[in-house]
Amino acid sequence: MENEELIKLVTEKANKWLTPAYDAETQAEIKKMLANEDKTDLIEAFYKDLEFGTGGLRGIMGVGSNRMNIYTVGAATQGLSNYLNKNFKDLEQISVCIGHDCRNNSRLFAEISADIFSANGIKVYLFESMRPTPEMSFAIRHLGCQSGIILTASHNPKEYNGYKAYWDDGAQVLAPHDKGIIEEVNKIASAADIKFDRNPELVQIIGEDIDSVYLDKVHGISIDPEVIKRQKDLSIVYTPIHGTGMKLVPRALKQWGFENVHCVEEQMVESGDFPTVISPNPENAEALSMAIELAKKINADIVMATDPDADRVGMACKDDKGEWVLVNGNQTALIFLYYIIKNRKAMGKMKDTDFCVKTIVTTELIKAVADKNNIEMRDCYTGFKWIAREIRLSEGKQQYIGGGEESYGFLAEDFVRDKDAVSACTLLAEICAWAKDQGKTLYDVLMEIYVEYGFSKEVTVNVVKPGKSGADEIKAMMKNFQANPPKEIGGSKVALVKDYTCLKATDGEGNVTDIVMPETSNALQFFTEDGTKISIRPSGTEPKIKFYIEVKGEMGCPKCHADANAAALEKIEAVKKSLGV
Repeated sequence: MENEELIKLVTEKANKWLTPAYDAETQAEIKKMLANEDKTDLIEAFYKDLEFGTGGLRGIMGVGSNRMNIYTVGAATQGLSNYLNKNFKDLEQISVCIGHDCRNNSRLFAEISADIFSANGIKVYLFESMRPTPEMSFAIRHLGCQSGIILTASHNPKEYNGYKAYWDDGAQVLAPHDKGIIEEVNKIASAADIKFDRNPELVQIIGEDIDSVYLDKVHGISIDPEVIKRQKDLSIVYTPIHGTGMKLVPRALKQWGFENVHCVEEQMVESGDFPTVISPNPENAEALSMAIELAKKINADIVMATDPDADRVGMACKDDKGEWVLVNGNQTALIFLYYIIKNRKAMGKMKDTDFCVKTIVTTELIKAVADKNNIEMRDCYTGFKWIAREIRLSEGKQQYIGGGEESYGFLAEDFVRDKDAVSACTLLAEICAWAKDQGKTLYDVLMEIYVEYGFSKEVTVNVVKPGKSGADEIKAMMKNFQANPPKEIGGSKVALVKDYTCLKATDGEGNVTDIVMPETSNALQFFTEDGTKISIRPSGTEPKIKFYIEVKGEMGCPKCHADANAAALEKIEAVKKSLGV
């Protein structure tokens, strides 16, 4: 009976798309799904509306209310337009910036969005072609826009696309505007409510005029230009994995003074099909395999890769045996902040009021580095909009010097308000040059950090549960962990439970205290007596629940890494067993 009710519901929703407000191609596709005896595709396309959440839209491309298409994108843009016109009604001219990545339909969705904004009387600055997400964030502030959008699904598989909304500070939208925009988007009942007729007088194409200013600003964050002059022949291999990084990263590296940059030519081809990789995710070893092959051939010093919208950077370097190893997101953020703090101090640039930021699921080792150097370290929720919020709260009072998250995002500057792989790649090259100047590698630097500040190993376990049944399973898993938190994990007693859904922390004795955060979040954390930290949260953009595991250890010397790592892996397996993942 339940299945019959669902089929009836999706059939009713699908029939509403068989009106003149929707194009003939869309209607033909829906008729085909309705006629098919197997209703799986119909259910997946219509069982819910693709939700415009606090992170915008993200989903598989196709027809239907639960898919990324010109109508779901159109509803989002119309709702955002309505909210902007209400919120900035006293402004003579409201303006927005639109960027997009290399994905299939990204340009189409960007053009449709430009049509709708301009039809609603809003001035549009539209990038001439694909550009990195951080450049769009920069352009909002530079051009004095009230909002901006980027069409991207970041590092998701090729079937996906997405839509992220930004506010006038260049950051992704936060309260109260996120809820206000969602309300307006939800009021759009059908395509008939969307204004698609472009006003060409309100659409301005931008490109090099923003590129050059942005790259100059990125160049300004270099901490030690002299070390680059000495190591200008540092051998760098770079891949954009077919995405927007190809537009600016090689150019930025050249501007910083690096003369020996080798791009993976096969992956310097713009393509939303990502033909040379299984997934365009720099977190995956497979996505870096071609770059590492090239690095072996030319005996490079560093490999770096950016995801399709160039906000995340993945990297690889040679270990003490000369083997190429991947550097994970936690290690990346750790190396960046270690270098920034150490070298700002050495060059007399550090001030007592400087601060850095990490997300709650990112390694606690960063806090150890900050604490030992008397630098304020702030914790915030997952997502760079929260790091951007910390920058905004302290603007004009304290200087932000860097912030990162475990998922390969880092921001070294405050003129962008989202993670920035363009500046991260250039700063990473500078760190490698600094290490090489001392006869060291990036790997040597990481080992020195572990010896000085303690060893930690972090593993993220993704439990994927696709579709409606998967979403229900994920909810049930979270509720169970909340209602029945474990007493011990991996053989160590749980000393503290943080439940961000109600902002309460409970210690091992049952004492409850408040967690100070700007709002609640669907996340849980368990801290054990031996220093293990477990964070659990459903992904906001993908059908999975994530378990972030961090275990602690000691490294007596740089050569002791293998033993420390083996002990950590053993502990991680015990933790996974305790959690049932």
